Amino acid sequence: MSWRYRANATLEGLTGYTLTRRPRKEPSKPSPKPLKPSLELQRLPGDTVRPPVDPAHDRLLREPVFLLSSVRSGSTLLRVMLDSHSQVHSPIETHFRRMTVGLGTDPVRQAMELLGHTHSDIEHLVWDRLLHRELSRSGKPILAEKTPSNVFAWRRIATCWPDARFVFLLRHPMSIVQSWHEADPAKRPMTEAVPRTLSYMRYLEEARTHLEGLTVRYEALVADPEAELRRLCLFLGVEWEPAMLNYGDKDHGGFVKGIGDWREKIRAGTVVAGRPLPSAAEIPEELHEMCRKWDYLA
Repeated sequence: MSWRYRANATLEGLTGYTLTRRPRKEPSKPSPKPLKPSLELQRLPGDTVRPPVDPAHDRLLREPVFLLSSVRSGSTLLRVMLDSHSQVHSPIETHFRRMTVGLGTDPVRQAMELLGHTHSDIEHLVWDRLLHRELSRSGKPILAEKTPSNVFAWRRIATCWPDARFVFLLRHPMSIVQSWHEADPAKRPMTEAVPRTLSYMRYLEEARTHLEGLTVRYEALVADPEAELRRLCLFLGVEWEPAMLNYGDKDHGGFVKGIGDWREKIRAGTVVAGRPLPSAAEIPEELHEMCRKWDYLA
């Protein structure tokens, strides 16, 4: 008989009460405090997108190059060919314009306003520093960034870097639509292909209308890559280098969905012929205007 049982029996005999053991209560967890509304996404009032006051000191990048294109237009191919040049660094899609700055307290917002910064001013400094660091790591003097969604922010990019240079990459609109669908048929039905890609094309055409730059056609690039790359090198002020044709000889970062083309064609290491151009009968009515503007349809 255990000592605990003997003690309980003695107490029951003296008091006449039956002793029962209560189950142990687990300590209750404190209820979580209600979360305060996040202040990190609040923007400074009166935000204005404006050029740097002193570009020579406010910007580290000098004459950055932006490849503006729709999705599925061969921008990854052009990127890796440029990146094969000894003087040009063209990284994976950085999506830098999606980066914003959180000013999470009243004092920091008050300080920025008194210092004369708009919210966009601060973001521009971050964008410039990020891309300049990427360029510095490469050891090359020229940066060429090619995120396709940059077409939606072409005005702000041109404002952030007043000395930026632009390359406009065109491709037959119907080929863009077909390529977008074929990249992931289960998730990208043809019924969505035209409206999803047409928005890129319209902003690209708007940028071409307002900005100076060099226009390159995907069909010409894959048909005669040396001739097109020579034109591009002349525009950038660098010598043509034959190594640009054999981009597979160098490491250009991963071919991963979300930061560039990821399909087998780009992994070939050399230029692969493009698809046959669609006939006029294959082009939906919604694409006719863009096809005419880009001289793909009479």
